[in-house]
Amino acid sequence: MMHVRFEIGDASAVGEARRRASALARALGFGDSVVGRISLIVTEVATNLIKHAGGGEVLLCAAEQPTGNQLDVLALDSGPGIDDVARAMRDGFSGAGSPGTGLGAIARLASVFDCYSRPLTGTAVFARVATAAPAAGRGIAVDGINVPFPGELVSGDTWAVSRSAGKALVLLADGLGHGPAAHEAASAAAAAFHRHATESPVQVLQHIHAALRPTRGAAVGVAEVDTAHRTVRFAGLGNIAGTIIDNGATRSMVSHHGTAGHDARRFDEFSYPWSAGAQLVLHSDGLITHWTLDAHPGLLAKHPALAAAVLYRDFRRGRDDTTVVVVRQI
Repeated sequence: MMHVRFEIGDASAVGEARRRASALARALGFGDSVVGRISLIVTEVATNLIKHAGGGEVLLCAAEQPTGNQLDVLALDSGPGIDDVARAMRDGFSGAGSPGTGLGAIARLASVFDCYSRPLTGTAVFARVATAAPAAGRGIAVDGINVPFPGELVSGDTWAVSRSAGKALVLLADGLGHGPAAHEAASAAAAAFHRHATESPVQVLQHIHAALRPTRGAAVGVAEVDTAHRTVRFAGLGNIAGTIIDNGATRSMVSHHGTAGHDARRFDEFSYPWSAGAQLVLHSDGLITHWTLDAHPGLLAKHPALAAAVLYRDFRRGRDDTTVVVVRQI
C-alpha cells in the first residue's frame, strides 16, 4: 500500500490530484457516483490547502482489501491550524469567507473521516471511500502511510498486517536504498510474511531472511500485539524503529543490527507489556529517530492513518522512503 504524493501550491496541482484520484478509483472498479464523490473530496481538501494554509500536500492510496476496495485521501499542511474543529465541521462556518461547507461536506462524502489540527502547527484531514462499511465493534486498529522517495515511482518500504482472534501481526520492511531494487526486496519480505503469518515474530523474521537472499536485503521488523495476553512481541533486524506509548510513557523496542537476506547474526524476540490504552508506532528510517508527541496531544487517539500521516509530516527526513504504522486497540 503506497501513497502517491502531490505538492499542492496552485489550482493546476489541485486538478492533477483530482484526475489521479479519479483514475485510481476507476482502477479499483468504483462506479461513476463513487468516482464523483472522490473527485469532490480531493478538490475540496486540496483547495482548502491553498485557501487556508498557503499550500500543503495530498497523499492518495488505493488498496484492494479482503472486505472491499478503498481509496484514502490525506491532506496535510503546516498552516495556522483550526482553533475549534467541531465548530469548523458545521455547515456555514468559514475561516476564509467561503460558503463554509468544506469539512462537513467531506465528512458526508467519505466512508471514514477524521481531522487533527493544532493552532500554529497545521491541519491534517483523512477521508476514506470504501466499498464495504467500516468494521464495527472492538478490536485492534492498524493503519499507516508509505510515501516513496521524491521522484521515485515505487517505494522501497512496505508494511502489512495479518489478523487473528485478539491478535495483530504487523510487518514493516525497508529495502536497502530506494527505487525498484529496494521495492523488490520489500515485496519479497511481504510475500514471506503472508506465507508464514501464523508463526511467531522471530520465526517470521527468519523466513523473511531466507526469502531475501536473492535481493539486496532489507531492514525488517515484525510485531505481534496480543490483547488476551496483554503483550507485544517484536523481532527485528536493522533500523526499523518500534515505540510503545502508554499513559504518556514511551518504550523503544529492540531491533538487532543486520540486514535481512544478508547479514543476520542473531534472531531474538522481545516481549513487552501491552495495556488497552497503549499505542504502538513502527517506522522506517525515513522518520527521524527522536520524534516526540509533546506538541501533538491526543494524536494517537485519532485514526491510525491520520496519526501516521501527522508524524510523517512533522518528522520525516525527506531523503528516503518513509513508512509509519500506528497500532492501537479500539
